[in-house]
Amino acid sequence: MTEKSAYNMMITTCRSRQEGEGLARSLVESRMAACVQVMPITSFYEWNDRIDKDEEILLLIKTKAEIYGKVEAFILEHHTYEVPEIIEVPIKNGLGAYFRFIDEKCG
Repeated sequence: MTEKSAYNMMITTCRSRQEGEGLARSLVESRMAACVQVMPITSFYEWNDRIDKDEEILLLIKTKAEIYGKVEAFILEHHTYEVPEIIEVPIKNGLGAYFRFIDEKCG
């Protein structure tokens, strides 16, 4: 039996720093995320029967597992991709003080 984590890290990518920073700021301001890290990456993927390579912005969103659906809906509403990457990674262990920070910041 596996225990469901109370916390998660959600991952999404954006086509520009401006879009990524806008999503990050909005998620934190709306208390859907305690912290969002934004970093440039290079992605290779297959789309429409061809291999593409794009420079993207990766967002690592630290939040509570119970509001996954709310965060997913927000990303879908504000994202420019037809099919954005939205992945939930459960957090199994971590510093208790950081989890308290997430509890304080996410509503």
